[in-house]
Amino acid sequence: MSTPCWRLVVTPPAPGAENMALDEALMERAGATGEWVMRVYSWLAPTVSLGRNQAARGRYDVARIGELGYGIVRRPTGGRAILHAREITYSVTAPVVDAGDLMPSYFRINELLVDALRALGVEAEVAAPTERSTAPSMAPCFDHPSAGELTFGGRKLAGSAQWRSNGALLQHGSILIADDQTELASLTIGGGLSIPAPATLDEALGWTPQVRDVSEALGDAIASLEGTPPSELEIDGDLRARTTALVVRYTDDQWTWRR
Repeated sequence: MSTPCWRLVVTPPAPGAENMALDEALMERAGATGEWVMRVYSWLAPTVSLGRNQAARGRYDVARIGELGYGIVRRPTGGRAILHAREITYSVTAPVVDAGDLMPSYFRINELLVDALRALGVEAEVAAPTERSTAPSMAPCFDHPSAGELTFGGRKLAGSAQWRSNGALLQHGSILIADDQTELASLTIGGGLSIPAPATLDEALGWTPQVRDVSEALGDAIASLEGTPPSELEIDGDLRARTTALVVRYTDDQWTWRR
């Protein structure tokens, strides 16, 4: 098998719709170029992201979310709700022809995450494949680890999901720096969710890593496990234009509240 061409990009904090649109634009690019891209980023304001197929209409207190100055967006990938605040988000886009089937590609990317986290000093582990993936529900993403997700001390540390379309894949997920996920209960109508505390990098390390720390560790993991150091990707005019076009979907209530 030939060594894949990997690129790495760290983007500045952006609104939820722009973050999702750029991920999708990078996915389209992967189908056209055959390159793998690891993107590392954060969010301009705390933002609730909903899974692609999660039922959410009438279940979240939109007024309260707005009063807090939080955003809300629906991801192109599946899974359940995440509050993006004190966390680091990654995305990987790649051509399906190179990535192979869903689970092998999922675990391949998870190996990179585990290697990077261990280099930072976190004894991360992959949750044992003892159960099926959790169906979309009001329970948040970090409620408990599903098979193949990353844990620290038996608690979920990083949640990931993958979507495939037109010969390319997008996998993205959230690595918690500190625990904001328990706040999701107060953002639902009725607020009846019981949310256990997830694992966090602050807890695991005793210090607070920044986006650059995580991106450098991921770059080293790619070089070590994939056989080639990633080169830097520039977000050029074409990517910006495609992102701008795709933002329309992610700001549309018909997409955000489609279920």
